Amino acid sequence: METLSNEVREISLHNNTAKERRQWDELAEFFAIIKTVEHLENARIRNSIEKDKYTSKCSDLIAQFKDAEYSLIAKGLIKDTLSFIAEYKMDVPHATERLVKYGVPATVLHHRFDERDAISRARQAAETTQCFITAMDALKLDQRDVDEIQPLIGDVVDRLNKCDGLSDDFSGVKKMSEWLITLNAMRASDTLDEEQVRQLLYDLDNSYSAFFRFLGDSKGN
Repeated sequence: METLSNEVREISLHNNTAKERRQWDELAEFFAIIKTVEHLENARIRNSIEKDKYTSKCSDLIAQFKDAEYSLIAKGLIKDTLSFIAEYKMDVPHATERLVKYGVPATVLHHRFDERDAISRARQAAETTQCFITAMDALKLDQRDVDEIQPLIGDVVDRLNKCDGLSDDFSGVKKMSEWLITLNAMRASDTLDEEQVRQLLYDLDNSYSAFFRFLGDSKGN
């Protein structure tokens, strides 16, 4: 490998050690992941990629990004992602937002009910209810690790966003999305403290209650 990227400075490696070459390979891979996310986000904005395909690809890239970022920081090769982007003069505004600010695909955070894939309202209610209960039960059973809790909150957000008739400004979606972003910013090995668990349970319970009020109002219409 003679360069980190054709878009940044040339770096001669022929005199470097095997360890140094591996380090540059890791940096080049990290660079490529960020650029790929930028291209993917542009495709989403142009509606040139199907939502399900975007969600799957974006989720995979975010997972790769997190692993690479953690490894590079641990080895002292980068300070953080924003510093890396600035150092190599990367023009990646959409990737920065997706990877650094949110940490989840855009489709997870935005309402995406599709009449073509509609399921019955009763089934929607049952599946969303089960996601809430599963998340709350996990916390009550002392599950604290981020890699255990994050997928459960992700399921809650995903089900809420698929509910027919639920407004984009529904408080439960906003609060659970905030928690999902918070969890995605943490390492998988991190553990929620008692205050975080208490607040998350409180927010889950309030969002759950708001969802049932929505169901009641829908029946009356």
